[in-house]
Amino acid sequence: METALDNPAWSALTTEQAAFAQGTPMALRYKPGILPFVAFAPANTTQPPGAVDPAAPAALDPYISTGESFYIIGEMPPLPPHWNLELELPCAQLLAPQNLHGMPQPQETIVPLGQADKEEMFQLVSSIQPGYYHPDTRQLGDYYGIRRDGRLIAIAGERMRLTGFSELSAVCTHPEYTGHGYAQQLIAWLCRRQTAAGITPFLHVSLANTRALRLYIHLGFRHRREIVFRRVRKQ
Repeated sequence: METALDNPAWSALTTEQAAFAQGTPMALRYKPGILPFVAFAPANTTQPPGAVDPAAPAALDPYISTGESFYIIGEMPPLPPHWNLELELPCAQLLAPQNLHGMPQPQETIVPLGQADKEEMFQLVSSIQPGYYHPDTRQLGDYYGIRRDGRLIAIAGERMRLTGFSELSAVCTHPEYTGHGYAQQLIAWLCRRQTAAGITPFLHVSLANTRALRLYIHLGFRHRREIVFRRVRKQ
């Protein structure tokens, strides 16, 4: 089942998150305002694992607005001439530890976040991880946070969901409150909830973010593969 993670957005949009999909049988995107990810159908079985159909981008083009930026995760087919590659971000794809006993227990009050917290969630995540989180990304899964004097200071939640797997995402702490283990507590909280439901948590972290990589390895996350997030803009 782990092979579904080689094309995670496609696997999500064709299973657990099909309600958020727009496109064709060959190519899909998350609805605008939800998540700036697109995905393409796997190529035929004669192609290498993870390869996508080279005709898929043209099928998706009518669903992308002129001037819009979006992300392709994993293997990338040839792009139409008016699609420009803006950024390549090599990432590690990590799986949660099978044994969660080494993960920290919550020391803070962890609260669920919802519609009433929408703007505050967007402002915090966008100030630290701009471009990957939209105002309605929270609809994709469960989000939790830690507050200080009523202020949201740390957050973590679920982004791509596919059969048997759920991606941890938007893991961030306000710069004034780092160093207290808030992110670790939120990650552990989500991992325990997902594992109890029979779901394997996974996540993506930039290879350049060595501090975060060390944290996840310390928590017991296992390296599955390297995978590239590519930001593309339609001219």
